[in-house]
Order: sequence, then structure tokens, then C-alpha cells
Amino acid sequence: MNLALFDFDGTITHTDTFTQFMLYAVPKNRLRLGKLVLLPTLIKYKLGVEKGRDIRAKILHFAFKGVDEYRLQAKGQAYAYHILPKFLRPSAMQRLQWHKDRGDTVVIVSASLNIYLKPWCEGHGLKLICTEVDTKNGIVTGFSKQGDCSSERKQQLVMSQYNMDDFDSVYAYGDTVEDNELLAMASSDDKRFYQYFD
Repeated sequence: MNLALFDFDGTITHTDTFTQFMLYAVPKNRLRLGKLVLLPTLIKYKLGVEKGRDIRAKILHFAFKGVDEYRLQAKGQAYAYHILPKFLRPSAMQRLQWHKDRGDTVVIVSASLNIYLKPWCEGHGLKLICTEVDTKNGIVTGFSKQGDCSSERKQQLVMSQYNMDDFDSVYAYGDTVEDNELLAMASSDDKRFYQYFD
């Protein structure tokens, strides 16, 4: 049996679903305020001074701290079922199915949120490792449980859940520098796919 590790945003989708989810789930007045409050951080990110994981953490905290957990989960499910399908790459979905048909263990490894990735993955019969929104007593804390699932954290979380020796081969798919450590887990160059699936 093989292991297939897929990044999500930009790999399976043609857009950043984290940002799209914010636009979908955050109230309009909160969005407008957030653009002002987070503008310095956004500028630093565009200039390459701020890392993606840092800005995602700040956005998560600003957008959802204090929100009812079950209300956010309902938003995530609706987004997974009705919005995410619009962003999927047909070639990526074909590749996912190719692995499933071979009996491979297919895992989505993403910095995006479990709020919408969990129902999407469950609907497609896929395993999931991602940034998990933290809650306490039914309220979102504004933080993630195990940190942002990007760069070296992707590799760490995969290694904590899977023993590479249990698999004949490891395939890895990604599209940005935040996937480098994930791509490095592929068992050979011909099983490492950066921005393509052929």
C-alpha cells in the first residue's frame, strides 16, 4: 500500500480557500474592521516580511475569537458542501481518485481549517491533517490547537500519525514553498509533484 499526501489550497483547488472562507463566514462589518486592523500585517505579508502562518493566525484570532463553536461548524459544513466544489481542480480530483482506486491511503495535509476541510474530506473518504480551530466550552478561542499546519509542521504532524516504513511508496503533492517539507517526504523524485499531476 502507498501513502499519498496532498496539500489543499492551490493544489487541489485553484484558489486560497482560507481567504474565501473568511469572506463567506465572517460578518461584513467584522470584515471591514479586520481589513483596517490587519492592514499593516497584510502589507508586511505582501512584502515578504510576514510569514503566511503568522498572518493566518492573526486572521483566525480576529475573525472567530468568541464565536459559538456550533454556529461556526454549521458555516463550515455549508461552505464544504456548497462553495468548495466551485474551487476544485478536475485534474487534482482525478488524481485523488486514482490513488483511492489503487487502495492507497490518501491524506489531505493543509494549513486551512478543519471547520470546512473535515466535512469535505469525510464526504470524499479522505484522511485529514490540518490547522484545527481550538474551542473551550463551546466557544472558539481564536487559536489553533497544534499551530498552523504549514512548512515543517506539515511534516511533523504526518510523521506523528504515520510510519513511513508501513508503506511501499510515498507520493507528495504541493504548490508553494510551504509544501517543501511535505514534498521532501516523497519516496523518490518521480513521486514528488510540484504544481502538476502528470
